[in-house]
Amino acid sequence: MSNLVSCQVLGLDIGGANLKAVHAAGVTRTQPFHLWRAPSDLPDALRSLLREMPAHDHLAVTMTGELCDCFSTKREGVHVILDAVRAVAGSARVSVWRTDGRLVDLATARDAPLLVAAANWLALATFAGRWAPHGPALLLDIGSTTTDIIPLMNGEPAPSGRTDPERLNSGELVYTGVRRTPLCVLLPDRTAAELFATTLDAYLLLGQLPEAPGDTHTADGRPATRLAAHGRLARMLCADVETCSEAERLALARHAAIAQKSLICKSIDAVVHRMGHSPHTVIVAGSGEFLARDVASGMRWFPSARLVSLADMLGPDASTAACAHALAVLAAEMSVA
Repeated sequence: MSNLVSCQVLGLDIGGANLKAVHAAGVTRTQPFHLWRAPSDLPDALRSLLREMPAHDHLAVTMTGELCDCFSTKREGVHVILDAVRAVAGSARVSVWRTDGRLVDLATARDAPLLVAAANWLALATFAGRWAPHGPALLLDIGSTTTDIIPLMNGEPAPSGRTDPERLNSGELVYTGVRRTPLCVLLPDRTAAELFATTLDAYLLLGQLPEAPGDTHTADGRPATRLAAHGRLARMLCADVETCSEAERLALARHAAIAQKSLICKSIDAVVHRMGHSPHTVIVAGSGEFLARDVASGMRWFPSARLVSLADMLGPDASTAACAHALAVLAAEMSVA
């Protein structure tokens, strides 16, 4: 993005569990923030995040946090988030990305809040199309909470729907991710139907996510370490680390990973079948890119597809914050066009 640095654009993706910021200079930050617990704290959380970023004169904003159940409607959620952005923007110009692929000012965004809701996937798909300019392609973005499976044709997004309900119904949005999905959803048989453990714990034990002793955004509030994850997985078996074996806990983690992969593959099958063409290119991104790579390599639809990793192309931090990165680039390009 070096040729775009002078634009001083900062892309901001405001989710329900994480805030992600990417500057056109390439600086990337992801900050956990549980919006549903303290929506009134969002301005302070945004200020803290922006203090870590280089100077900017343009904030390009997208969001998914409006779905949080602290809001009575998506309209309310969009307005609360936009008000928080306005409160921290200072003299910076603010533009908001919509599901029609347009950047609009704050007033226009407030007037049509449902066009603003959950539009971040389209920014990424629009940006990612440059790696697949010809023929059918697929973008597979696996995050902490959700998975986006987005068809592309000749470099352009070709979704079946644009709202979350439409995308959920089509299989292009799968509500599963590598950190926050409760294991009881993936393993409903012979496990406790409680929020005792999440996919984070499974991938910690399998060595696919790194330990983070300072991270207590876990099912029980204990650290994101393998030792603590063993305890959380044991409770899924209505046991503890003294009354079930390490082998049993590792087996549970493997079964959860297999179930999640199967769930994603089922939706990919539906999406690709509807496309009518096997993708020539598969672009993978997100904090769960390791899983996206695994899924893509094992799918019968992709025997000769070219795999493009945004972690390889842009770096792992940018891949984790791929929607914010995409929006920063798109807004910068629009500014210099």
